[in-house]
Amino acid sequence: VQLVESGGGLVQPGGSLRLSCAASGFTFSNYYMSWVRQAPGKGPEWVSAINTGGGSTRYADSVKGRFTISRDNAKNTLYLQMNSLKPEDTALYYCASSDIATTRVSEYDYWGQGTQVTVSS
Repeated sequence: VQLVESGGGLVQPGGSLRLSCAASGFTFSNYYMSWVRQAPGKGPEWVSAINTGGGSTRYADSVKGRFTISRDNAKNTLYLQMNSLKPEDTALYYCASSDIATTRVSEYDYWGQGTQVTVSS
């Protein structure tokens, strides 16, 4: 099982980034997928989740209206479009999978290595 995130970087406040997570080694379309972030000195924070078919999504209040999660099961890829970025969005962003619909970080089965997002002027 492998999850590989990409797309992070340095962006100014108000800017946008699109994260990707390429999955392999498991049947991607059978898994509930999420994005989790961890800021320096803080614990992991669940950000967003999407069901297996992509028709149902959930967001943390802190990102609702600014971030959009999506998936392409044909390409085994998860995405996170991040708009109107704020300095408090600075964190290491991970994608994670689970075989149940959950927002509990402890219940995710597989994790990527993370991609750094830094929002600063």
